[in-house]
Amino acid sequence: MDATDLDARLDAIGAQPFRSKFHLRPGSRDRSIALVRGPTAMRKHAHDIIAKRLAPAQPLNDGKQTPYRGHPVFVAQHATGTCCRTCLRKNHRIEPGRELTADEQDYVVTVICRWIAREVG
Repeated sequence: MDATDLDARLDAIGAQPFRSKFHLRPGSRDRSIALVRGPTAMRKHAHDIIAKRLAPAQPLNDGKQTPYRGHPVFVAQHATGTCCRTCLRKNHRIEPGRELTADEQDYVVTVICRWIAREVG
């Protein structure tokens, strides 16, 4: 998926009433973390979080495994519909019940990192 398609998908997901509430607001701890640590660290953190919390076929506490704040990746997961396997199916057409492939994990990380980049400008 190229950047234009990804931005269009993020715009569509961001138009959903629930998803539109999530932002890295100026002065917030989550935004500060994203700015201080930078895109390389955010990508690594996103990869680690997705591998542990979303990639397994049956993630622990699926549907409740992603906090609403505490790290910019968590906020991004809710904003992009990559917070649980149900939201991943609804928003990105990645079916639950099987482990995410390496390409799918990379895609989810790219979605998250693109949203963070757009938020911090």
